[in-house]
Amino acid sequence: MAKDAKDKAGAQKVVAQNKKARHDYAIEDTYEAGLVLMGTEVKSLRAGRASLVDGFVDIDDHEAWLHGVHIPEYSHGTWTNHAARRKRKLLLNRSELDKIERRVTEKGLTIVPLALYFVDGRAKVEIALARGKKSWDKRHALAERQADREKEQALGRRLKGMD
Repeated sequence: MAKDAKDKAGAQKVVAQNKKARHDYAIEDTYEAGLVLMGTEVKSLRAGRASLVDGFVDIDDHEAWLHGVHIPEYSHGTWTNHAARRKRKLLLNRSELDKIERRVTEKGLTIVPLALYFVDGRAKVEIALARGKKSWDKRHALAERQADREKEQALGRRLKGMD
């Protein structure tokens, strides 16, 4: 299959998602970044094992680092195995990195990982500039989602003629 045909088919293998981040944060902007990984980390990710729950991104000395992401040790690894919760470097363009760094310092935003996936055999992480929600914001979002769901159900019943 040609590379163009793969891209159109959406050749992404999602390894992990951080669903809680979308609940706890108001997402303002998203970016795709590459990851610097060791061989056993890649093998562990291909097995579909990772957790982004406690992950966050820190910018240190004009470099982005991913902290707190749990990639378990590879089961068939030897002494070359990696540490499960080590910090990993993110690969971003200089212009993207400068823009993210500027927005984090000016507006007080947080950078959280949303998803970890493979694109054409390369590990990528989707990061987001986010603002923390207050507890009442979370309740409001849940109530709004429930109201939308009820509207859709009522519309569906009405279209089917089941008042």
